[in-house]
Amino acid sequence: MEQEILKVENLSFEYPDTPVLRDVNFTLYKGDFLGIIGENGAGKSTLIKIILKLLPFSKGRITLFGEDLAKFRDNYRIGYVSQKANSFNSRFPATVKEVVMANLYGRKGFLSRFTRADEDKMRAALAKVGMEGYENKLIGSLSGGQQQRIFIARALISEPELLLMDEPTVGVDARSVELITDIISKLNERGMTIIMTNHDTPSLVRAADKLLIFCEHGNGEFVRRRDLTMEQINDIFAGKRVHHHA
Repeated sequence: MEQEILKVENLSFEYPDTPVLRDVNFTLYKGDFLGIIGENGAGKSTLIKIILKLLPFSKGRITLFGEDLAKFRDNYRIGYVSQKANSFNSRFPATVKEVVMANLYGRKGFLSRFTRADEDKMRAALAKVGMEGYENKLIGSLSGGQQQRIFIARALISEPELLLMDEPTVGVDARSVELITDIISKLNERGMTIIMTNHDTPSLVRAADKLLIFCEHGNGEFVRRRDLTMEQINDIFAGKRVHHHA
């Protein structure tokens, strides 16, 4: 039997006087790769923030690993990568090692000392993103693409089972986009469940096996990539607003 990772049922959300999400439904199982597609303001980032408990939702139900979202406490099981490369303060005086290992504080506590096993986890995370040997480099000395790979390693050090990524390739060069996309695909091939938004819709459609397509009214149409109709494919690749309703 497939392991259920995330279930979203009849989810709705609105900012003051502005509905964003309406009756969104989908279920993800271990190893799924969900690509979230829609125009700016359609609710892609909002959905990720709701799953991370950064925003409260007004209607519906979310379960993570079979547990109600409000009661879920095993945050280490979820990794998150945001658009940091596009806005990171390059003068921040921290090493790669410090940035990556900081993500262990949630489980260890701020006063705990790091162990040799923690250092091994850090090196393993850097190896997964092709940044081994960069431990002692200042994060601000790296390129935007390298920084984003470090932030992915930071998310991976806690060995998450679900990885959420909000446009992780924004603001990086074409070569870095290719590297990051390859890293994400390999993580998924190894069994990690991934949710990702991306401004490069065609590449996201190629990488993901399931899609959540947001239309203008906040509905999310959940579809397996293999079940996409030609009309949907043409709309997606042409960058048109999608009008299909869930």
